[in-house]
Amino acid sequence: MRMLGAGGGAVELTSGTTGHRRWYPRGSLRCGTAPDRCVDASASVSTRGDRYDVRTMSDATPDPRHQPSEGAPRDRLGRLPRDLRISVTDRCNFRCTYCMPAEIFGRDFAFLPRSQILRYEEIVRLAAIFARLGVEKLRITGGEPTVRRDLPDLVRQLAAIEGERDLTLTTNGSALRALAAPLADAGLRRIAVSLDSLDDAVFRAMSGADMPVARVLDGIEAACEAGLAPVKVNMVVRRGNNEASIVPMARWARDAGLILRYIEYMDVGTTNGWRMDDVVPRAEILALVDGVFPLEALPPNYPGEVATRFRYRDGAGEIGVIGSVTAPFCGACTRARLSAEGELFTCLFAARGTDLRGPLRAGADDAELEARIRAVWGARDDRYSELRSAGTANLSRVEMFVIGG
Repeated sequence: MRMLGAGGGAVELTSGTTGHRRWYPRGSLRCGTAPDRCVDASASVSTRGDRYDVRTMSDATPDPRHQPSEGAPRDRLGRLPRDLRISVTDRCNFRCTYCMPAEIFGRDFAFLPRSQILRYEEIVRLAAIFARLGVEKLRITGGEPTVRRDLPDLVRQLAAIEGERDLTLTTNGSALRALAAPLADAGLRRIAVSLDSLDDAVFRAMSGADMPVARVLDGIEAACEAGLAPVKVNMVVRRGNNEASIVPMARWARDAGLILRYIEYMDVGTTNGWRMDDVVPRAEILALVDGVFPLEALPPNYPGEVATRFRYRDGAGEIGVIGSVTAPFCGACTRARLSAEGELFTCLFAARGTDLRGPLRAGADDAELEARIRAVWGARDDRYSELRSAGTANLSRVEMFVIGG
């Protein structure tokens, strides 16, 4: 890897074992000031007696963002709906071991028929109702959202929703070379790409994809060229699989001007064989990065941000760690999730959702749908990650590809 130009220019990256070279523009990252050195975040985070992170609690931190005129619903823990993750398909062209292992989701697996998947106009109608209830971030997910046809058409309609302020997409990056520019032209603002290693063999093993990592890297380059910035890269860390990639990924993201987010391996769904022994804790991840690129803590960008943020002390950018297992943040969760078949989920670890497609197709008006959503959110008391224990190990949980990560 080498860099051209002082304080700017581009980065040349040779990825994995392929010898594939691409040039990545150096982006500008918005990093605030934070004087405190932080290796183990758990030592620096102030928590209340109930272990909620007071830096990000939605009911304890002043929130300057838009408030709906009729009042946003609060759940039983006082949390507001601010983020809606919209799954547009349950299908994916990858078979990641922590999401959709190939031995279970093989060629004969029955995915949803088209008739059961929400049409774009139905998604937009529901998203507009959520926006009126105070949701400010819409994130398109899957499965893999780019396998659904005419995705820019959906983006264009979502971008036109009154009050919508942040429209993003999470993808495995394999189709971005063709889609990044059309998505940006349609109104997509930002993008997050899932990438667990730069090493080709590790990438193939974890993604179950019959393609080189170079294809994802090319997709990230296309996203940068299209102006979908800041580009975030999500890396799920699983012990025995890719912990050796933690520092190389940090080095690459620093030089390429990308924001890297490490994600602790989570027990989402029931098919990925999750064990606590496979989790690389947030503190260990931070210690590894900090040992090479010294870090200091950053405040959250907004109330309820799930990633704990750190910047490089030399000013070369930032990383984040989503520590759902070892440092749960349920108390600040503002996310609702809409599955591809139109079920509303209020937790990533939920067992079941609430049907919105049925009432919608039966002729319910917006007021009726809004009342249903308000009732579901008002009854919400989810905090699975804080309750995770041997007692929760055998609970039924929806699979990640159904509602996105």
